[in-house]
Amino acid sequence: MKNLILITISLLLSNLVEAQKYNSKTGKVTFEASVPLFEDVFAQDDNNVIVLNADTGDMASISIIKNFRFKVKLMEEHFNESYAESAKYPKTTFKGKIANFDKTKLTAAPQKFTIQGTLNFHGVDKAVTSTASIYTKDGKIYMQGGFVARPADYNVKIPKMVTKKIAENVNVEYNYVLVKQ
Repeated sequence: MKNLILITISLLLSNLVEAQKYNSKTGKVTFEASVPLFEDVFAQDDNNVIVLNADTGDMASISIIKNFRFKVKLMEEHFNESYAESAKYPKTTFKGKIANFDKTKLTAAPQKFTIQGTLNFHGVDKAVTSTASIYTKDGKIYMQGGFVARPADYNVKIPKMVTKKIAENVNVEYNYVLVKQ
């Protein structure tokens, strides 16, 4: 599975051969689809892989679906088997660009940037725009942000008996500490 990740990232970023690259293999991605009065629908992946071309702002990331952990194991099983169908769609990817990114202007004070790109989840590509807070400290680049995704936009079918227990809008957040390669 690790080889699949490395090959996929290599293919996604093949144009970055000579670029100044930063990466992380321990990025944190979370999603929450909770609604009031029902059990929390929250999952976290602590092994998201990301690569950033610091010269251009191009970036790509990948998460293995089965890496998302829930507080309730049964919820995790349902997510993998019924909703995300992780046997059929084992990974989710993002490929995009940080608008107006200039590494030389980064400081220890967080700055807001817009990230635009394509998220592939459940076999569906969808344009995504995110606001991220980015700063540098001790030679590392720190990036935090989030966006909202709708399961319906990715052809995820929610059974009627649980539609009231899962939010229509899923809050996705990411947190990366990138080091120079």
